[in-house]
Amino acid sequence: MIFCPLASGSAGNCTFVSFGGTRLLVDAGISAARICGALRQLGLTPADLDGVLITHEHVDHIRGIYVFTRKYGVPVYANTETWKGILRRDADIPMEKRYAFETGMDFYIGNINVLPFSIPHDAGEPVGYLLSCGGLSAAVVTDIGHVNEEWIGKIAGAQAVLLEANYNVEMLRNGRYPYHLKQRILSRRGHLCNEDCARALIRLYASGTQAAFLGHLSGENNSPEVAYETVCGMLREAGIRPGEDILIYVARREQVSDMVVLEIPEERRRVFF
Repeated sequence: MIFCPLASGSAGNCTFVSFGGTRLLVDAGISAARICGALRQLGLTPADLDGVLITHEHVDHIRGIYVFTRKYGVPVYANTETWKGILRRDADIPMEKRYAFETGMDFYIGNINVLPFSIPHDAGEPVGYLLSCGGLSAAVVTDIGHVNEEWIGKIAGAQAVLLEANYNVEMLRNGRYPYHLKQRILSRRGHLCNEDCARALIRLYASGTQAAFLGHLSGENNSPEVAYETVCGMLREAGIRPGEDILIYVARREQVSDMVVLEIPEERRRVFF
């Protein structure tokens, strides 16, 4: 299984996952041109994709989907409430390329089993995804207001995760955002701070997670260095050695990130960077 964020941040999100000849994107929050450019870096074209999974209807997750789908005919998957939000912005997505699923019910796209699960965020019906195939699994979980048992339980055991580390609390509180926006981000249906990301990763490590991308970083209220040091520091305090026990990377906001390749040689799970 190949797992690679193509862009991750408040300005746009898109993640590539493939296994056994099935290739998917999770979200298309960057322009169609940028998606195509990122795919070229992986040696791929839009024609190689089997679908795009949408987490929710906020613009940083769907910005490029309209042009991308119309131009290249890639199928789009979302739940009913998310489709309502997508189509309110632009209804000109071909009907034959629209696929609706029920949150909490898994389904297959090619070789990949897709489990969409509820997450706490201020959108119509936001979801994270657990993507599994052949005993391997990876999860994409961003735009999370708080850590709860429901979504943690859904991704327990995933070898690789893209997990939100959106903001540093002090940077947000002392920053220039208006009060109402700060309150939205800090709310239980807002975004996940660096410390809560670390707490979630401590639990996920105990369940078998071997690699994590810190994703959806705010360009205003966080930095790659602050997120990385905060998370790694808390992991060390819990007796977990970043780089040895678990691999920690920061997903890049504007560029293709490092690629994680999950394999099972000799029936033993391993992660390679």
